[in-house]
Amino acid sequence: MYLCLCKGLTEADVKRQARDGSRCVEALIADLGLEDDDCCGRCAVDTCEFESVAASEWDYLQVGMA
Repeated sequence: MYLCLCKGLTEADVKRQARDGSRCVEALIADLGLEDDDCCGRCAVDTCEFESVAASEWDYLQVGMA
């Protein structure tokens, strides 16, 4: 499912970014470029969607490190 049409970001893109180092919603938004001038920003307003998608990856990483 697409989460940002401006950037063409899917759930898989968000999960990948969460695995690759974005460890909080603010970092995720910045790293995905959702605050860039070429993004309308509608998706960044609803950060709970990004957080819920990324949380599964963050949880997985926590379990893997234990």
